[in-house]
Amino acid sequence: RQAAERGCLRRELHKMAAAGAEAAAVAAEEEKRLPEGDPESGGDSEDEGDSDSSGDGEDEEKENEAEIQRLEEQLSINAFDYNCHLDLIKLLRQEGELVKLRRARQKMSELFPLTEEIWLDWLKDEIKMASESSEREKVYELFERAVKDYICPEIWLEYAQYSIGGIGQEGGIEKVRSIFERALTAVGLHVTKGTALWEAYREFENAILETAQPAPGSVPSPEQQQMLCSQLEKIHTLFRRQLGIPLLDMEASYAEYEEWSEDPIPETIIKNYKKALQQLEKCKPYEEALLGAETPKLAEYQAYIDFEMKAGDPARIQLIYERALAENCLVPDLWARYNQYLDRQLKVKELVLSAHDRAVRNCPWTVGLWIRYLLAMERHGVDHSIISEMFEKALNAGFIQATDYVEIWQAYLDYLRRRVDFTQDSSKELEELRSAFARAVEYLKQEVEERFSESGDPSCTIMQNWARVEARLCNNMQKARELWDNIMTKGNAKYANMWLEYYNLERAHGDTQHCRKALHRAVQCTSDYPEHVCEVLLTLERIEGTLEDWDAAVQKTENRLARVNEQRAKAAEKEAALAKQEEEKAEQRKQARAEKKASKKAKKNRIGDKRKADDDDEGFQFHQSAEQPSKRHKGDGDGIHLEEDMEVETGLFGRSGPEKPDRPRNQKEKVSTSRKDIPKVLHDSSKDNVTVFVSNLSYTMADPEVKLKELFESCGEVAEIRPVFSNKGTFRGYCYVEFKEEKSALQALGLDRKVVEGRPMFVSPCVDKNKNPDFKVFRYSTTLEKHKLFISGLPFSCTKEELEDVCKAHGNVKDIRLVTNRAGKPKGLAYVEYENEAQASQAVLKMDGLTVKEHVIKVAISNPPLRKLPDKPEAGRASQFAVPRQVYGARGKGRTQLSMMPRALQRQSAPVAKAENGMVQNSPATSSEPPEEPKKMSNADFAKMLLKK
Repeated sequence: RQAAERGCLRRELHKMAAAGAEAAAVAAEEEKRLPEGDPESGGDSEDEGDSDSSGDGEDEEKENEAEIQRLEEQLSINAFDYNCHLDLIKLLRQEGELVKLRRARQKMSELFPLTEEIWLDWLKDEIKMASESSEREKVYELFERAVKDYICPEIWLEYAQYSIGGIGQEGGIEKVRSIFERALTAVGLHVTKGTALWEAYREFENAILETAQPAPGSVPSPEQQQMLCSQLEKIHTLFRRQLGIPLLDMEASYAEYEEWSEDPIPETIIKNYKKALQQLEKCKPYEEALLGAETPKLAEYQAYIDFEMKAGDPARIQLIYERALAENCLVPDLWARYNQYLDRQLKVKELVLSAHDRAVRNCPWTVGLWIRYLLAMERHGVDHSIISEMFEKALNAGFIQATDYVEIWQAYLDYLRRRVDFTQDSSKELEELRSAFARAVEYLKQEVEERFSESGDPSCTIMQNWARVEARLCNNMQKARELWDNIMTKGNAKYANMWLEYYNLERAHGDTQHCRKALHRAVQCTSDYPEHVCEVLLTLERIEGTLEDWDAAVQKTENRLARVNEQRAKAAEKEAALAKQEEEKAEQRKQARAEKKASKKAKKNRIGDKRKADDDDEGFQFHQSAEQPSKRHKGDGDGIHLEEDMEVETGLFGRSGPEKPDRPRNQKEKVSTSRKDIPKVLHDSSKDNVTVFVSNLSYTMADPEVKLKELFESCGEVAEIRPVFSNKGTFRGYCYVEFKEEKSALQALGLDRKVVEGRPMFVSPCVDKNKNPDFKVFRYSTTLEKHKLFISGLPFSCTKEELEDVCKAHGNVKDIRLVTNRAGKPKGLAYVEYENEAQASQAVLKMDGLTVKEHVIKVAISNPPLRKLPDKPEAGRASQFAVPRQVYGARGKGRTQLSMMPRALQRQSAPVAKAENGMVQNSPATSSEPPEEPKKMSNADFAKMLLKK
């Protein structure tokens, strides 16, 4: 196939070169003929088309016009909508709106570098319409713009072939050779696609050679003979240059040279050819890896770049970087590495600035690329107006963090500061620097804070730098003090490091009086490290102060530290009291659980006694059961008397129920044997490494051992599955799965969140919480992930496939996770992971506010808020804001939490004493002695208590 393509190309070049002298005449003839009979000239054919058009065609045309208008309006709102540009260009090309199509392409090319396909379509359309020499010049200009966006061998080849059509003009042949030489410089080293350019160049020179041959039978003149020798030398040179470069199909090129050349190939050329072959063998593994990899092939390109960097050939390093960027143009890190290489190694102005410009056009949301661009322009002496214009473009790039705006402003202010000659008292550059500082502060306060709800500069670094410039370079301490006063009013007065920064500046460029004043204010305001500020104040007075200054400083620092210590003591006492209170509450909860457990056990024993009594004597009934109706608990099948319920209820408040006669031992044994004999599930902690804990399973799962064994056998051989059952014999929804090998347990963790019987199954490592109380498994990141999106507001009916169809239009989706509750029901939230942060950023701009099934969704970069962990009480220490916890029963919070006992009868489990100041204090006995058993009360006692109220 390659040989056939080369043959076609050869014939075309021969034909074009031979007809070069007649090209101008043919073009003129075509111009004369087009207005008369060519249907594209706009004659009567339009009217005929209109008369033959059907109603369906008119409707389709109207729909397209409406869609074109809609796309244009959308672009007027958001000019950076890449897909909208593509859709508009496609429709305009379909409708034949050439003027609008050219304008749309022009606007898109100003905002984005265009891909190879878009450029080729544009160039082919312009070539069809170019007939006059002035229009051909416009096509040449368009080609020049196209080859600057990316390194594309196809565009260079198209450029060279188009230029051959103009060899009939003055200087046409030299222009073609110039374009071919530039193409070889740009992509002639391309291992897989460079051969086509070399062959095209040779075929062009061969065509020129044939036209220079004398007629058969004639003797060439000395001028013709000299031209023939010169042309032959050009072709020899091209062969020799090509054979010294590692390119695919080098053997065929060498064989072709041997056949073409009448003289034997020189030894130096053969030596270079063999060296290139060896180099090709080293490159082949990387080229094969690129051929076999899937787009975007970033890892393969990075390995290839590392290989070329070790070889150290700048031209080849530049080419492989350009090849990688053509397929990974939205990867900021790749652009940053390429630009760094150009800045430090090649240092060619046109090449460096072009790469930086393409970088910020491809990844405008990356502030680091803009900063490097500004530095590169300053380094190469670009005009100040151009740098300022580029900075304004950076401000409108749409960064994703508030701190990015602080960084770009700081870079620009640094540039302006380097322009100022501070030996002069006043200058235009100095005024521009000051106005830029003021604008930066205002911009962060207004624009950035309105968008991100924060300025991105809480420490006021820009204002600090401004104050340093005024103090050190302009000798204007008054302005510096005003700036620092403004800094302190923005919430920084409580930090010792901020006061010391100001003190150091005042110490270096101010006077002792202002230093003393600053430190006195610092002692009064600092709340994080007041001791350090006090020490600095005392050091100042020890060196430079009078006795009165020393006494004032000592008194001020002592008073301040006394207040600080008093506040810390109160806080410590409060924390200790809260910790003690928490310990007491924990003890009360523990005691309440023990009492409730004992009550439940007693209740079940009474139920067993009742059943036994019914079996022995069916006619016997309790006297109380005849008088009071029985009451059943929700979900319990056994009838339980109201008296028993009241006994359990009052037991929760610390009162014991009426004593029951002891039951015989054999009766208790029968009660225990009447329950289902369920063995307690024990776990050997020494096997944690081969065991996983499975939870959130359905309680109604039938035969969980068989079901889970089928599920986990895919991970490895299962040694044992231990499901956990309740006292009633029902499955509790969790179990232990033990494997034979540790790698099987690790592989089983991959089944986490797998849906089993309609619920997401949780699979986690088996860890002893007593030994590792802080261990918590959370498989997802809780920090900022720029390549992942958080989507809210989704309809509950939205499936993973439907969401993927929406998201994949904006980039390659690696993973989608729909957030569900423990029952597996969707919560309308999702996380979408893209291949890189560039695709994620574009998706945010295009999907935020999108309507999905009549639901407006919100899309943002994934940045989960920090989880607030509950404070753990320590000995003598507790959280300052601890809130007493409500103690509920074993079944949790009820519907009303109403007690069936009068308030007057409710008693605390521990006696309290009222202090003189009205505060309730714990009795000393509460900490050393257990609470006494409450005294039993008769009906008369109850009546007296109520009458006292």
